[in-house]
Amino acid sequence: MTTHTTGPAVLTDRDGPVVRLVINRPHRRNSLTADDVRLLRDALEAAAADPRTRAVVVEGTGGTLCSGMDLAELSADQQTKGGSDFFDLLRRITEVPVTVLASVDGQVLGGGVGLAAACDLVLATERSTFALPEALWGLLPCAILPFLMRRVGFQRAYAMTLSTATVSASDARSFGLVDELEGTHGQQRRRLLGRVTKIDRPTVAEAKAYCARLAPLPDTARDHAGEVFARLLDSPVVRTRIDNFVRHQRMPWEV
Repeated sequence: MTTHTTGPAVLTDRDGPVVRLVINRPHRRNSLTADDVRLLRDALEAAAADPRTRAVVVEGTGGTLCSGMDLAELSADQQTKGGSDFFDLLRRITEVPVTVLASVDGQVLGGGVGLAAACDLVLATERSTFALPEALWGLLPCAILPFLMRRVGFQRAYAMTLSTATVSASDARSFGLVDELEGTHGQQRRRLLGRVTKIDRPTVAEAKAYCARLAPLPDTARDHAGEVFARLLDSPVVRTRIDNFVRHQRMPWEV
């Protein structure tokens, strides 16, 4: 198996019909800049465009799948465009004619929860956790919620938003954010990939299109998410909290 870098934040490799996309910013807890989102989208499109591909696996290095958009970029006031691009990435995951599997082994925060929720299947080890901490900053997971609600329902997504509580892998499995819990030797991943790679690409495309009609994303979701998030981000309190974190690593609840 040959690994090569498509950019500073995304690694890709192919193993027969399976392409791995690895978020590779462990020094920033695999947070994403707007440029990184575009790199991940380009890598997804390249994998899906290759007729050999039957499955794409999204994972992260350093014990974190993804922690959402990079707060340093938030403080630079570039988030509105980056958030719209992130929404487009999540929506595209739901459309590409291959099965997309999120493979989680550790922490998933903020936008990472949306990334997992948009995937067709989510596999997680027992040590994995999921949380939406945005409200602690005075923000909301605007681009994430349409995909999370589509997967787990209104109340579960609402409770994760307002409680900001960490959800264990087993609890996430019980309400549908996680589809399978991984064993100690990766047998579930091998089993899932062995099955989904036997399905023809046109069948996957038809399944995604049909199910999207049964549980559609609202037509206004993308624009509404961008408008609300931009308004919240403009708050002086929010900007002070973000700047304090970027400059001094001070969390919003620390005086």
